[in-house]
Parts: sequence; structure tokens; C-alpha cells
Amino acid sequence: MSDIGPWGSRDGRQSPTPVTPPRETIASSTPGAPVIDKGQSPAWVVISTLLMLGFIWFLTGSWIVAVAAIFGLFVHEYGHVLAMNRLGMGPAKIYIIPFLGGLARGQRNPKSEWDGVLVSLAGPAFGLLAVLPAVGLWLATGESEWMMGAFLIAMINLVNLAPAPPLDGSKALGPVLARIDPMVEKAALIAIGVLVVWWGFSTERYILAIFLGIAVLGSLRRGAWRPGERKLSWGEAMKSLGLFLATAAACAGAALGVLLPISDGSVLGALDIAGRFIGFDPGLSQ
Repeated sequence: MSDIGPWGSRDGRQSPTPVTPPRETIASSTPGAPVIDKGQSPAWVVISTLLMLGFIWFLTGSWIVAVAAIFGLFVHEYGHVLAMNRLGMGPAKIYIIPFLGGLARGQRNPKSEWDGVLVSLAGPAFGLLAVLPAVGLWLATGESEWMMGAFLIAMINLVNLAPAPPLDGSKALGPVLARIDPMVEKAALIAIGVLVVWWGFSTERYILAIFLGIAVLGSLRRGAWRPGERKLSWGEAMKSLGLFLATAAACAGAALGVLLPISDGSVLGALDIAGRFIGFDPGLSQ
């Protein structure tokens, strides 16, 4: 998850020169000097990571799956960091939020909505690379839990593509909808956000549901619906949509692909495991 775009941007436009500091960073001792976000302290990084690790272990009952998920979380956020630094938003920092996940934060807003889309999709796309070590460990050890860890990594990236605030999907797909009309974006993303909150409560994922509910309410209270960055052209909107769909397809394909070896090569068996993971039991393996 990245702190950019219509649902997570800082107030006001920021131009490359001079750099206007983000509002929530630490105050500078020199008036008018740029403020650099120093990120989490090393001690809090360790504490947050251990809390997140313990939480996933509690939910899954497997330390292997928990370790794989934490690794996948860091790789996902590092994808955002690489894109932010490449596009002049750095030096970006990674924050671990106990019981919720991670956040990548740059020093300034993207120069354009196109840059914002690229940053948003960089996390899920780059995050898929974390599947490879988990699959390698499964090949080396024969332990099927590594494949479940690889599945969870793929699902972390896929769920982040849900177009609900403040997930990456809302920041990648939102500007495309706003290119049609800002109210189309507003209506669509809030409707999807409400559906995701309902899914969270109905599947007893209460922490996620409450977190997303607060985000949806926060988006409703914002006065300026979109930041003042350069809007997408129609060509960029089409490319954004294509990249979004391609990234989602890659994440979904990876999630099902890593389940095939532990479901005896059965596509229906893999779909059954995936369905039960998201709270829907299709009974396909019966």
C-alpha cells in the first residue's frame, strides 16, 4: 500500500523546486527548509514486524506461512519505494503497521496522476517476486506450507488491487474513472469500499473491515476530492487500465498456480482452496 493518490495524498501541490514538506512530517528547525521524513525508528520497525508476524501466525497457525507473508509484505512495499525513488518522490520509507500491513511513503506527491498509477501498481507487480523464494523452499524441503505461504503472498498483492480506499487499486483505477468524471470515481470507489467492508464483517475479518470502513468515511469527509496533479490523458487512462488488468491477472494466476501442486494438479481443487480463503466455499473439490 502506498501513501499517494486521491485517497492518501498530502494537502496541497508540491513542485520539484522548492520542495514543500508534507504536512505530517517532523517540523524542521530551520524555517522554510525541506523536511525529510525519517521513517520509523529501528526499534519500532522490529516491534511492528514481530507484532505483525505474531498476528499472522495466530491467524494461520503456521510460522512458515507467517514468515513468507512478512517477506512478501516487505517486497511489496519495496516495489512502491523503488518506483517513488525513480519518479522523484524519494527517498521513500517503509512503515509496518501492526495487524494491518505496510505503507510506503514518499517525501512529496507524484508529479502527475500517471506517476501515481505507476507507483500504485509497482507494489503488487514487484511483490509477486516474493513468491519465487517460497516456491524454491517448497522444492527444496517438500513442505507444502511454503506453497501456502506463496499463495498468501500472491493474495496480499491481489487484495491490494481491490479498488477500495486506501488500497493500491483505488489509486490505480481511481484516476481512470475520474478521467470520465470525478463523480464516477467517487460513486464507484465508495460503492466498492462498502462492499469490501461488508465482506470483511461477513467473513469475520473484523480488523480489516474496520480499517477499510474508516478509510471510506475519511474519503467522504475530504473537501477536495482529487489532488492538483496533472490529470491522465485518454491514452494514459487506457494504459493505466491495461496495466491494472495485467497486474491483477498476474496476481490471480500466481495465486492459483502455486496451489496446483498441493491440490494434485486439479484446477478445481485450487479454486476450492482459494474460495475458502476468501470466505466462499464453492465445494468444487467434492
